[in-house]
Amino acid sequence: MVQIKTPEQIAKMREAGLVVAAIHAATREAAVPGATTRDLDMVARKVIADAGAKSNFLGYGGFPATICTSVNEVVVHGIPDDKTVLKDGDIISIDAGAIVDGWHGDAAYTAFVGTGHAPELVELSRVTEESMWAGIAAMKLGNRLVDISKAIEGYIRRQPRPATGKYGIIEDYGGHGIGSEMHMDPHLLNYVSRKRGKGIKLVPGVCLAIEPMVSLGTPQTEVLADDWTVITTDGTWSSHWEHSIALTEAGPIVLTSPDCGKAKLAEYGVATAPDPLG
Repeated sequence: MVQIKTPEQIAKMREAGLVVAAIHAATREAAVPGATTRDLDMVARKVIADAGAKSNFLGYGGFPATICTSVNEVVVHGIPDDKTVLKDGDIISIDAGAIVDGWHGDAAYTAFVGTGHAPELVELSRVTEESMWAGIAAMKLGNRLVDISKAIEGYIRRQPRPATGKYGIIEDYGGHGIGSEMHMDPHLLNYVSRKRGKGIKLVPGVCLAIEPMVSLGTPQTEVLADDWTVITTDGTWSSHWEHSIALTEAGPIVLTSPDCGKAKLAEYGVATAPDPLG
């Protein structure tokens, strides 16, 4: 069953989304050469505490941290620790979430540590982020879930191939419903699968976390012995971008974006609904 939210519930999710946006801003500033991934986790914990919110990552299925810190070939679910020290030239995807009065926000971004990044890494992150926005722009009343998948995959496939030969759209992980829980129905693929059909119809009150993950090589992944850390099987580096979005009668609201996604979606000719918090 897909949970349909009321305007009041969407407003609470917007509150949680703004906490996530604050985590992103603070961790982006802290992701510098010499910092450990645990340092970033402590930054996120302070933001959540200062906002009077709760973490939806800490303790989830036994996860031991407040954020996921995925460096280089790690695709998702990297565990912050004292041993992973960020170096000049690294890339890191930070996935963060928060709960306000029982309602969830969830979003991720890829950051560049220091300087000197290869052009294909810069392009990898750009392609992944833009595919996310293409997917968000397809979250329209009357569309179906597959239209989002089609927009994400279509954007990626239209881009010039990297020097490594191809972009790998990660197959084992995707987007999801979000609301009174962090992960809810429906599951959202970042590519089109005939086996999955068209998926649900997009109606007011549907809330989704749209999150493409793309590598510079294979779409295949494996999980390390800690039962969390996901890496590419060929060792190529990857990028992860995510926002939580609510669909309303007046259009989408990007709950985890400071401006509700207004500026970025305008590039796609999509008008966002008013911020429920005014």
